Amino acid sequence: MNLDQLLIDQAPTDGSTPFSMEAIAPVLKSIASQLKHSQYYIIQSPDDNWVLTTLSNRVQPELQKNVIYAFPTQKDAANTAYARQDPRAMALPHPVTHILFQMVTMETVDSLVFFETPGNLDAGTEVERADVQKLIFSYMQLLKGNSNNIPDAIA
Repeated sequence: MNLDQLLIDQAPTDGSTPFSMEAIAPVLKSIASQLKHSQYYIIQSPDDNWVLTTLSNRVQPELQKNVIYAFPTQKDAANTAYARQDPRAMALPHPVTHILFQMVTMETVDSLVFFETPGNLDAGTEVERADVQKLIFSYMQLLKGNSNNIPDAIA
């Protein structure tokens, strides 16, 4: 099964979410195609929340952003300070399109940082939530312009 279909099939069955997922899946898939892995490991707290890290600017400490780290392997996730600090934390695999969709819906998250190379946590690829939202909005506007079948509440 491809990632688009998996994303749609696992969407909440509230009547509009599967349609929204189907509509934005091409955007998420396009972003995902620029990353090296089809799934990444996200550290989750014992209560199943994704672990959020607040980063401060070194020069201006009052400038902060909240990020979620996505690791290429479970071993990489296990080697983080949070995972070592709380043995109940778990690193679970998630398809990259699901991670992107979840980030878009999490208002407290500014970015995802995808570590691409196993064993190297010094450099990652940052994907900003605002950028993904802009791409989705642009894509939805394009679809709305090409079709009268998209409800206004979605587009």
